Amino acid sequence: MAMTNNKTHCFTCNTDKITYLCNGCFKKFCLLDLTRHRQILNEELHLIINDYNQFKERFDDQKPTSHDLSLIDQINQWETDSIDKIKQKAQECRNIIIDYSQIFLNNTEKKFNDLYEQLKQFHNESEFNEINLNYLRHELIKIREESNNIPKTSIWLDSQPFINEISVILLENKPKWDKWKQNAITVAAGNGNKQELDQLYSPRGIFIDKKKNIFIADWTNHRIVEWKCNEKEGQTIAGADRWGNHMHQLYGPTDVIVDQLSHSIIVADRGYRRVIQWFNKNQHILIKNIHCYGLVMDEYGFLYVSDWKKNEVRRWKMGEYNEGIVVAGGNGQGNQLNQLNCPGDIFVDKNQSVYVSDRDNHRVMKWRKGAREGTIVAGGNGKGRNLNQVSLPQGVCVDDLGQIYVADFRNHRVMRWCEGKEEGEIVVGGNGKGNQSNQMSCPTGLSFDDEGNLYVADYKNHRVQKFETIV
Repeated sequence: MAMTNNKTHCFTCNTDKITYLCNGCFKKFCLLDLTRHRQILNEELHLIINDYNQFKERFDDQKPTSHDLSLIDQINQWETDSIDKIKQKAQECRNIIIDYSQIFLNNTEKKFNDLYEQLKQFHNESEFNEINLNYLRHELIKIREESNNIPKTSIWLDSQPFINEISVILLENKPKWDKWKQNAITVAAGNGNKQELDQLYSPRGIFIDKKKNIFIADWTNHRIVEWKCNEKEGQTIAGADRWGNHMHQLYGPTDVIVDQLSHSIIVADRGYRRVIQWFNKNQHILIKNIHCYGLVMDEYGFLYVSDWKKNEVRRWKMGEYNEGIVVAGGNGQGNQLNQLNCPGDIFVDKNQSVYVSDRDNHRVMKWRKGAREGTIVAGGNGKGRNLNQVSLPQGVCVDDLGQIYVADFRNHRVMRWCEGKEEGEIVVGGNGKGNQSNQMSCPTGLSFDDEGNLYVADYKNHRVQKFETIV
């Protein structure tokens, strides 16, 4: 409390006295009422202390709930089943090795016995010649060579999980949204396919920042456009001139991301096979001679780029752009689990698992960090429009629960897949090719804002659509 010498009205008794200011409530009291005020504050403090002690006592006595115990029982059962499964598989492999070795020894012993009987017969009957001796000598050499060249065995470790994986999902981390309005709002362009500031021409990759500004790879216009939230026109922020191979020009950009740390944009300049960075209107080539398509940066600052011609995804540490590290594909073009066929858009989760739109294989692949091959998490059942199929998938996003969202290009819809499920579900679109608010024409880029609204680059309608979440 701070004392003053000026006489003012006491807040409590309303008498003109020497008063003292309370720094908590900023009211002035005479000395008597200030003492009473302090007593009241002291009583309130004791009430808070009592409430704290009661709560602490209840908290200390708190035990796991029946629901918690049930979950722990499930984990214990998973542990027991997994150990039993591993032990059973290990014993099966041991038996295979032992049985195989025994079969080889038995076969060799039989050949020795047969040869011994022939030797004994020739010796006892004394009826043999050079031909018989050469035969016996050849048989003995053959058995000796076979016994010295035991067929090799080895262990093959499958990169796929042998046991069912288990994880705990905290319900408070569950997204507040899982459905979207089926009629979209056009938030960028939709005014034809030209190069005016209120137009786009075949947009591909998109990026939404925290202010809901949209960064668009305007593919056929060879530029990157920033469309601020609720604006009717965009602003060209890269590739302002017609396409070309100068530093300030682009040729068919396919993706764009914003580096939040450096406040720069990074562009996949597909036509000129380079990844280029814009910072304060200055350009810098990060990666040269790469058939780039998709871009993403993880929370640790690593940059990932898909190479549609080499059929791989590489990872670079920011500032160190040498050869990079292959994190998906890299085993030639194909449809095996360790291969890709024209990879496009990519996504990286918090565990650094890489999700790849494996376009010409009509599937989305997930490559765990360090894995030698991926797993199919969407599609993979041939090109088609059934719920277990996708057709030339493009944009891909993954939510906190690991649900995968895919821009199903030829089916004009966005689908959601849960890992391990045989079928996906249609989230938006799926109403045929068209330009109505509930339709799309070849969707490409996908992105979510912080409120869960879904943004789709509507490629052939030359616009970006926003599907608002249903709360």
